[in-house]
Amino acid sequence: MAKAIDPQSSMAALFGSRLRKLRVAAGLTQAEVGSLAHVVSSRIAQLERATGAKPTLELTRVLDKELVADELLIDLWPYVYREAYPDWSRAFIAYSARAVMIREYSSHAVPGLLQTPEYARALLSMGDSLRDADHLEERVAARLDRQVRLTGPDRPELWIVLDEAVLRRPVGGAVVMRGQLEKLLRMAEEPNITVQVLPFDQGAHGALAGSLSVLVLPDGTKIAYTEGAHHGQLTEEPDEVEQFDLTYDQLRAMALPPPMSLDLIRSVLEVDYRAGSIPSRSDRRRLAQQQLQQRGGRQLRAGGGRIPRRRTGA
Repeated sequence: MAKAIDPQSSMAALFGSRLRKLRVAAGLTQAEVGSLAHVVSSRIAQLERATGAKPTLELTRVLDKELVADELLIDLWPYVYREAYPDWSRAFIAYSARAVMIREYSSHAVPGLLQTPEYARALLSMGDSLRDADHLEERVAARLDRQVRLTGPDRPELWIVLDEAVLRRPVGGAVVMRGQLEKLLRMAEEPNITVQVLPFDQGAHGALAGSLSVLVLPDGTKIAYTEGAHHGQLTEEPDEVEQFDLTYDQLRAMALPPPMSLDLIRSVLEVDYRAGSIPSRSDRRRLAQQQLQQRGGRQLRAGGGRIPRRRTGA
């Protein structure tokens, strides 16, 4: 079985090869390692053979600790999970993992850093490059693992501008969208996260064709990344990055201020994606008016006249 593994074929295969060597050196079976990591033995076998879903960061940390790998597996993990992304986006993922500031504009979907698992799954299931169900779960896990940085000690400053279309497009259906918009509202409460919405009435702008990201690295270097449905382009040339940076500033200026943006998200959540048992704001207002009228009607005769008060005596 060990000979069938080619560490040169992929980073997942290299991870599996190292995992097996560490397990054998520790004198443990796959079942014993699985028990230590709280997964079934077949999951360990999949990792060693580089089949099935790639390891999550949480599982990698547990394996590294239990096998006393001195962070060898943890160091390999970023290279493994990037394989779940298309070739043209891997460099961007690598840079964003180091960025101290991430500024994104999206015209079509909620950026991956703020997606719920359900929203990510619905979105990624539409990809033409998707191989099978395992590949889908692999990509979903990779996307969610990127979100860990947002609440960690080295969390970046995240500024998101969403086109209004992102809120209106029901990716995955009303239930999924309701959960996604609720997450946007929660994440916007974090001190390092700002969310703005660019409303329809602002018309055309310089990034209408797709998404735009500007990353600021620890040394102050800026990287720009543009992405369409089936392609992406990373730009490191300072003059070009400066133009994209200016475009992003223009988008921020055109967008609603953060408090108004969150109000719009709440409005869309309430009107477009409210739960069936939850009445809308207008329905609640109408119900309140009816209740007031009914309470007032107790003091009225059926014909509209007031009921005279009974005299208690002369």
